[in-house]
Amino acid sequence: MDLFVFLPLLIIMGAFMYFASRRQKKAMQATIDLHESLTIGDEVHTTSGLRGRITGITDDEVQLEIAPGVVTTWMKLAVRDRITSDDDELDTTDEDFPAEPASGATELTERPRD
Repeated sequence: MDLFVFLPLLIIMGAFMYFASRRQKKAMQATIDLHESLTIGDEVHTTSGLRGRITGITDDEVQLEIAPGVVTTWMKLAVRDRITSDDDELDTTDEDFPAEPASGATELTERPRD
């Protein structure tokens, strides 16, 4: 009799665990696919938020150029995602926004002397 009381609870918990593990497997496979598809010249974000262009790839590491002439070595697992051209279109220039009116505030750069 007690089994019939807990049976719906066990079914719900089992379904939750199944769908949670399925979602995790899909995310893991997407990450593996990304790391296998990286090529030299791709722009990527790292898990720490750094943006760079791939200049070299080995089985476990990528070399990222983070500034002209500055190349750093990262584990492939640190690459979070590839930057697509759609992200570049989101960058705005000063021409997109009108100039702000000048404020009447004065910036103090030195401490006044008493």
